[in-house]
Amino acid sequence: MSNLMMQRLPCATASCLGGSVPSTSGRTAWVAAPVPRGRVDGSRAAAERLSSRASQSCVTPRMRPVARSIADGHDAERLKDCNIPELESFLKAYRERNQGPTSAPGEVYLVGTGPGDPGLLTLRAAQLMASADVVLYDRLVSDEIMQLVGPGARMVYVGKTAGYHTRRQEEIHELLLAFAEAGAVVVRLKGGDPYVFGRGGEEVQYLTAHGIRVHCVPGITAAAGICAELGIPLTHRGVATSARFLTGHSREGGEEALDEAVALAADPYTTLIVYMGLQTLAKLTQQLVAAGLSPDTPAVAVERGTTPQRRVVYGTAAELHALASGAGLRTPTLILLGQVVALSPGWADWEEAGRPLEWNGASTYPPLRLQLDIGAAGAGSGAAPGAQRGRSAVAV
Repeated sequence: MSNLMMQRLPCATASCLGGSVPSTSGRTAWVAAPVPRGRVDGSRAAAERLSSRASQSCVTPRMRPVARSIADGHDAERLKDCNIPELESFLKAYRERNQGPTSAPGEVYLVGTGPGDPGLLTLRAAQLMASADVVLYDRLVSDEIMQLVGPGARMVYVGKTAGYHTRRQEEIHELLLAFAEAGAVVVRLKGGDPYVFGRGGEEVQYLTAHGIRVHCVPGITAAAGICAELGIPLTHRGVATSARFLTGHSREGGEEALDEAVALAADPYTTLIVYMGLQTLAKLTQQLVAAGLSPDTPAVAVERGTTPQRRVVYGTAAELHALASGAGLRTPTLILLGQVVALSPGWADWEEAGRPLEWNGASTYPPLRLQLDIGAAGAGSGAAPGAQRGRSAVAV
């Protein structure tokens, strides 16, 4: 069983106080720097390497209150991540509890939270969040969804954004392993689906190689959620016979393979969905047109789809980059290109309105008025071990 030494992260700016970094939802996230002993080399060099990585991470807090539209009675203050001494005490208690001959490591649940609307969360995801011991959460998990986390859970922010990672992927792996080896039920919250550009496969490979059992709870990926909300079918008889998912970013050295994939996607009967493609949209559309895609192909860029902050820009493939730039769209933005975009009611309304720069029709989803009891009843297959400790009524 690995030991874990928690270190307060040094800051490079005076605005990053107490070794904390902010989540994008306004919570102050305390980040633990793991130092494995015995599992790798047990040397002081390992601790120094991780400390050096940590010293490069610091951002400026953005203060705004946590929304309380989901779980009535949840104090926004408790949504702040626990501090370093609390994490140390937490791990020590779990290690001591699991030192017996029949002790076993905890389990890790990769949980997809969908594109942002809490109504699109699965019941199993809500149950696991209510019963987890530790929650590691990403940048794109919304405030409303975060309020479904049980009040006793330890929370660690491991979000990433373009050009800045609070935790390297390797360090996230080590944190997941350390908490699981201590015997905790660990929930790894990811926006969308863990297996669609979510690096869930990498985390499963790492944890299973170290003897940790991992479960994946699927989430509604952004393409499915946003297309459903806008009335865009991913496939449609006589219009689109297939759909292709692409990422706008490639690993270092993988640019050539990505360029080849983009060229193959220039098919008039294929719906092209591009994740994380806003910054490379100009190059992407140029490549597609050069590969034979009609420059008049309907397209749409959607920022924060399914959320109240949604922004929608329609256009043709040739003009979408200029329109999205003019509207000032920011990440996360999903890009869709294909004839199915013209089947959206929003496309017709946008054209009738004189093709404005930005078009935001009302969401088609009704307000949530459902009371869920997601406690111990889920003790069957797939339920979290911690779910048997009590019941949790969640108003959504």
